[in-house]
Amino acid sequence: MSGLEDIKAAARTAAFARRKAAHAAAGGAGAAHLSEILAGYRGVALAGYLPIRTEIDPLPAMEEAAAHGPVGVPVIRAAGQPLVFSRWEPGAALVPGPFGAHVPAEEVLVEPEILIVPLVAFDARGGRLGYGGGFYDRTLQGLRARRAVLAIGFAYDAQEAEALPLEETDQPLDMIVTESRILSF
Repeated sequence: MSGLEDIKAAARTAAFARRKAAHAAAGGAGAAHLSEILAGYRGVALAGYLPIRTEIDPLPAMEEAAAHGPVGVPVIRAAGQPLVFSRWEPGAALVPGPFGAHVPAEEVLVEPEILIVPLVAFDARGGRLGYGGGFYDRTLQGLRARRAVLAIGFAYDAQEAEALPLEETDQPLDMIVTESRILSF
């Protein structure tokens, strides 16, 4: 590992611990502010995620949005590739996908204009530390090359870090939504 990779790994370890504690304390709550934001974009194609491990749960907000327009969830095709998004609806049949996430059993691709992005840590400037695979960075770069895309990081307050070891390839977020606040950049 390089020096920056070591620093990122240490930052992820600390952030995972903070997220785990916040997740245990939250008891499943937290999507009210996300629903509030998405209500202003009714009918716009968006992509969320099906939460794994201790990720904050966007499903209540995604369920509301699905009543008004297409909602997708990420599908990993291969390492080093951008994500694609398959249409999701409440109650849709799911099958196991890579990295422990489930994906819709029937794949119908959606190109989102809004992405709800999971993360390990964020900073007050819209920086995001992910899992290290670069999937969302490649995806956002590709989508932003074609059109304006709103990238909303969704996290617990406890996932905020004073500073993150970011690289030029790390795509910034336009907004961070937590269980208690909305930050716009």
